[in-house]
Amino acid sequence: MNADLGLKTDPQADLPLYRQIATQLAERIRDGTLPPGFRLPPTRKLAAALGTNRNTVVAAFELLTTNGTLLSVVGRGTFVADAPAPRPMAALEPGKFPWSSVISRTTESGSLQVADRLRRRVAQAPERDLINLQRMEPSPDLLPAEDLRRCVAHALKTEGAAALGYAPREGLPRLRTAIADDLARRGVPVAAEELLVTTGSQQALDLVARILIEPGDTMLVQNATYTGAIHVLAAAGARLVGVADDDEGPDMATLDRLGASGAKGLYLMPTGQNPTGRTISGPRREALVAWSRRFGIPLIEDDFSADLHLDDGPAPVALRALDSQVLHIGTFSKRLIPALRIGYLAFPKALKGHLTTLKHAMDLGSSLVLQHALAEFLQRGYLRTHLRHVLPEYRARRDAMERGLHKHLPSGMQWSRSQRGVVTWIGLPPDLDADEAFSRALDLGVLVSPDALFTVHGQQRGLRLTFCAETPRRIMRGTQRLGQALRACSRTRATGGAALAVV
Repeated sequence: MNADLGLKTDPQADLPLYRQIATQLAERIRDGTLPPGFRLPPTRKLAAALGTNRNTVVAAFELLTTNGTLLSVVGRGTFVADAPAPRPMAALEPGKFPWSSVISRTTESGSLQVADRLRRRVAQAPERDLINLQRMEPSPDLLPAEDLRRCVAHALKTEGAAALGYAPREGLPRLRTAIADDLARRGVPVAAEELLVTTGSQQALDLVARILIEPGDTMLVQNATYTGAIHVLAAAGARLVGVADDDEGPDMATLDRLGASGAKGLYLMPTGQNPTGRTISGPRREALVAWSRRFGIPLIEDDFSADLHLDDGPAPVALRALDSQVLHIGTFSKRLIPALRIGYLAFPKALKGHLTTLKHAMDLGSSLVLQHALAEFLQRGYLRTHLRHVLPEYRARRDAMERGLHKHLPSGMQWSRSQRGVVTWIGLPPDLDADEAFSRALDLGVLVSPDALFTVHGQQRGLRLTFCAETPRRIMRGTQRLGQALRACSRTRATGGAALAVV
């Protein structure tokens, strides 16, 4: 069977066996050797043919489902996903409806399956006080609850029942003006008429996906990118193609090769990227804009970490400041209050009608009373006051994580220094598996995020840690537990199995 697929494994190679299998399968799918709809051999049969254990093949298959390359259909097998075999209608039984025959395959997205599997693993963990280095939201002590209460009260007092109706489809004019002023403060020239208020940045990305993507269209993303973007783009039917990074950002030689691919867009988090924490250099931003113009492929800029600058120095210029055709997505979740669920989209004028019509069809307008409250919050200057309070705290938490990683991680391991945003990325050596590290860390009482949540082709190996949801003391304790988990993983590789003690 392995001869039929042309697969080979090398136990002495740098990549673990399951990643070798996944990489070779992906290559055969890309070159057409394995066509759309091709049914792969059962994992047990393929494992026997390759002389490895079944779990290795299962891990390889799961890795390829994270970007929809493969589709697993319960009871039928695993297929190359571009054109999977149709599902038969389920036999009708008295008192039952054949939901399995009509539910969209969107719910079977590989990325959603990976996220659900990890959530179930966390839910099954013993009840204990987990140190959460996975959560991407501020801890309660950093939320300006009293300032927001005053702004909500002011909105209800001054607007009365009018604040409780439907919002204008583009968003409250007063709020769009306040957001435009805030963007201007950050060097992003956008008119209020070029802004759409959305229910969080996730809806903004969903809108962009809906107006750009037909099922099967190619969307370009960085090899490691935001989980929510993978989910939204895959749900829209996109075929995700990962672009490797170098020290300055997405590799331009790769993008030049992909320029004629007919891609519908390139999704980027240029500043403090989630999950790696990296920031694209100024010259590379200019090169990206020039590339977009040359090939006619729009740039989608997700500025989720706006204002979260932890070190001195000027903020990098936004892509939207370089080109008014960039779709610029922003949110107040990370720098202010997640529960506001207010984001925004700065769009090229040519897209206004498409976006506003679709937005209205989706939700009839984002919360009006919260839009009034946020507009008041911004115009009173509360955001600047809040940032003066929260940035030193994020800096202290980042520094605590740095100290903990230096002290507790095994020697030779590397991680990114977070200059912006709220994440740190730990690269893993070839002999350490991120899923195993996630499980062992969870057993020890610290929650981290493995690379399978973020990678398109499984080529960015590591763990993401956040430092916004825990205090410096707990972050230090979490790095200690993580270091113990990583050492246990290394011992298991060396000895073929070892007990893990919880301390």
